[in-house]
Amino acid sequence: MSDRVNPVGWFEIPVNDMPRAKAFYEQVFGMELQPQQMGPMLMAWFPMAENEYGAAGALVKGEWYQPSEKGVVIYLSSADIDTALDRADAAGGKALQRKTSIGEYGFIGFLQDCEGNRIGLHSRA
Repeated sequence: MSDRVNPVGWFEIPVNDMPRAKAFYEQVFGMELQPQQMGPMLMAWFPMAENEYGAAGALVKGEWYQPSEKGVVIYLSSADIDTALDRADAAGGKALQRKTSIGEYGFIGFLQDCEGNRIGLHSRA
């Protein structure tokens, strides 16, 4: 792997109830996810900008996918962590950790989504 790129190229968030999870992420982050059937898996893709900074990803419902609060944590960029956490509470999730400084790297927070996944939030501001 080249040391000139970030190592994450794609992410997938496991879900059990796709309509509920899609609505949750759309409400919390104010964006539309695109549903896509990929063989036996049902996916909902986050908006993606080709050749731009950051990784793209999707919600995924399939045999090999099980939501968990104890597994890998991904951090989604958020311009306003406190607002995203408030929206998570209102959308059927739960704020786990309020906005916390990580020094020169910005701020983080954690939420539990409506499926039980622990998701990190990151902001430079």
